[in-house]
Amino acid sequence: MLVFLDTEFTDFVQMDLISVGLVAEDGREFYGERNDYMLEACSDFVRASVLPLMHKVPEARCSAAHLTHRLHQWFASHREPITVVFDYASDWELLADALQGNGSQPLPQCIEEKWLLQYDVVRDPIFRHASQAAYGGNWQPHHALADARALRAGYLAWYADKSKACS
Repeated sequence: MLVFLDTEFTDFVQMDLISVGLVAEDGREFYGERNDYMLEACSDFVRASVLPLMHKVPEARCSAAHLTHRLHQWFASHREPITVVFDYASDWELLADALQGNGSQPLPQCIEEKWLLQYDVVRDPIFRHASQAAYGGNWQPHHALADARALRAGYLAWYADKSKACS
């Protein structure tokens, strides 16, 4: 099963996870927002474009330690092997750090692979159109759950189009 990942973080220099969104191929979702990230480390862009989009999902806010627990619960609810799909390498690094917590927890056994989508995939017109169509209303770019949903929509549309071309 594919699980699409997006994160939001403080800035590119001093990355501290703010939120994580996961959307499974079958539509199951996870979203968590840390309430203990380094606010002072947030870039101007994050303050203007990311933070105003937060607090849309009830009960999403939690500490880093509780986020680790919630992530492990969510992954444990999946019975099949998981491939985590993302379009930015640091998304995987931030998720892996969150899953390991204070460094004492292993990654969930169900995670078998990770895929960094290549530039030609995310720039494909089919991918771009489907991912942009996934946004709307309160779900705008730079919200981790909205971005994970858009990544899923874009990839599934791109894959369906490529599969038709091969048949």
